[in-house]
Amino acid sequence: MAPDPHAAMHAAASVPGIPQDTAGPVFREPWEAQAFAMTLALHERGLFTWKEWADALAIEIERAQAGGDPDTGETYYQHWLAALEDLVAQKGIVTRDTLTRYRDAWDHACERTPHGRPIELKPEDFA
Repeated sequence: MAPDPHAAMHAAASVPGIPQDTAGPVFREPWEAQAFAMTLALHERGLFTWKEWADALAIEIERAQAGGDPDTGETYYQHWLAALEDLVAQKGIVTRDTLTRYRDAWDHACERTPHGRPIELKPEDFA
């Protein structure tokens, strides 16, 4: 499901640091757009407010900067995704264990998938 373009523009205006051009948010990789769209979809379903989201993202960026992130923009959506994971876990939407289980499964699926082929999760990726 593609995010509502008005919601995307609202997000770009209300959350500082979103890489954007005159048409709105820009993404370097497909996963960045997917993380953005997931955030918008969860917000539109009322699972968190924009203030909650902006606060979670700010905390994650501050944490990364304190850990040495040079804040040059290349890691912005890594922080976005980490903030989203933290927020959905805090809200009880998913457990941190489930997030870790799926992250590990995707890592395993990536390792076994030849370059250029679509990555597909299989039951053995969760073993």
